[in-house]
Amino acid sequence: MTSADMTTPGTPPRRATTADWVGLSVLALACLMYVMDLTVLHLAIPQISEQLAPSSAQLLWIIDVYGFLVAGALVTMGTLGDRIGRRKLLLIGAAAFGLTSILAAFSTTPEMLIVSRALLGLAGATLAPSTLSLIFHMFADPRQRSVAIGIWIGAFSAGSAVGPVLGGLVLEHFWWGAVFLLALPVMVALLILGPIVLPEYKDPGAGRLDLLSVLMSVAAVLAMIFGLKEIAQDGVTPLPVGLIVGGLVIGLIWIRRQRRLTDPMIDVSLFRIGSFRTALSVNFLAVFISVGYFLFLAQYLQLIVGLSPLQSGLWSLPSAAGFIVGSQLGPRIVRRVQPATIIATGLGLSAVGLGLLTQVGVTDGLWIIVTSSVIISVGLGPVFGLTTELIVGTAPPEKAGAASGISETAAELGGALGIAILGSVGVAIYRGQLATTLPAGLPSAAADAASDTLGGAVVAAASLPPAQGVAVVDAAATAFVTGLQVVSAVATVIAVIIAVVSWFALRQPRPAAGGDPAADGGASSGDAAAADAVGREAERPPAPAHPSPRSGPDDRLCCADC
Repeated sequence: MTSADMTTPGTPPRRATTADWVGLSVLALACLMYVMDLTVLHLAIPQISEQLAPSSAQLLWIIDVYGFLVAGALVTMGTLGDRIGRRKLLLIGAAAFGLTSILAAFSTTPEMLIVSRALLGLAGATLAPSTLSLIFHMFADPRQRSVAIGIWIGAFSAGSAVGPVLGGLVLEHFWWGAVFLLALPVMVALLILGPIVLPEYKDPGAGRLDLLSVLMSVAAVLAMIFGLKEIAQDGVTPLPVGLIVGGLVIGLIWIRRQRRLTDPMIDVSLFRIGSFRTALSVNFLAVFISVGYFLFLAQYLQLIVGLSPLQSGLWSLPSAAGFIVGSQLGPRIVRRVQPATIIATGLGLSAVGLGLLTQVGVTDGLWIIVTSSVIISVGLGPVFGLTTELIVGTAPPEKAGAASGISETAAELGGALGIAILGSVGVAIYRGQLATTLPAGLPSAAADAASDTLGGAVVAAASLPPAQGVAVVDAAATAFVTGLQVVSAVATVIAVIIAVVSWFALRQPRPAAGGDPAADGGASSGDAAAADAVGREAERPPAPAHPSPRSGPDDRLCCADC
């Protein structure tokens, strides 16, 4: 290790090199493909249903198993990267992702596709925590790190926007399996460039990985995610409630076990730091409201406005662009404004967009949908980036992988809970209103289908006489829009509440004149360290010595701050 790689008190942190920025672009591409695999499959479902003829249960597993395995394995993969090396785990995951993508593309039975998607989920779980923890290692300068994480966050939004558009184009010319092959060029590039431009880092003092803790963490997250999704789909029943309660119990036992282990998967004392808890909660709830309202928009665009999946994807591009703009503005503003102010302002702006959604109607609602989505995305963009920095920046550098896993797992749980709770609110309003507005004299099968979902109402209406069918669609659309308005109002209130909490809980107290920051106690020191992770000018504590493969005359080169 050279002196250029050391960070000592009183000296500025190492500036990122050109290779670091090239490495960031490779990591961003990997994240883009990781998200695309969550979105492109939905467009291929009709072809998969026709050619593989899965049962309804098999089709649900084909769709959901990827997300289940990603969520369940995130903490484990983050911890494993800290132990065996983050670059090594990332490259192993990239190779596995490429191979299982081929397996999925050429699946000949529903069972084969389910297994392929499960393996893709395990491989995908290596990407997010490995890329984020590598970014914290590669970008020691707080300003550059903020820019890098903004790019990382933007890659996820780009993937969610590019997925439906690119997937739609591929499906117009190729068979359904081609959507899985989109990942291959990016994974090959990662395998070639990764060893060249990415540094290796692992916890030099890591002990063995506790297999029981691994199994417990996977079981806890899978049980809660599966239970929440079942509630969103079929309502509150004993099985999903039991799964959620069981997952919580296992999670509590897991936490107690981590406190007793010599080499825990994650240092649970981090949760005693106020800024860590608050940032994690804000990130969780921000994902909660964003996923919850977005669930309704896709149905509105396709079933009420009448757009195709590809057209819906194109109309989502302004929202994705807004998210990218917002995620890039945060790192540039944070050098002059406290993170708490930016986070609270972003949440306030998203509340304005959510409030605008309460005004959407059955007709002429497209521009309200697009405008409100852009406002929400611009507001939430910096929130996700800065809270992620607070979460991971609080952890010691050697535990960044595990902290990244916790951050991503909280986001997955927030998304599942948003779908379950806000989705259930919308469904309850839809069914309650439709019970009194459906035209009389409908066949029982048509009435049941219309009362189930908006999509079911549209399908049922096609089999009815024209006048009756129009009446069913109108009643269902009105009930659905009412549900969307109420859900948007609930999300608006939540956004306002977490904006206020962020404003007060994440603000940096001004140090007393001539005082010693270290004298404020453990919690204050932790909060200050976390706030510094998002670009404040204070010095970070020196990181443990670790090898870095690069130093030299181009250490001062970068693409953002020079």
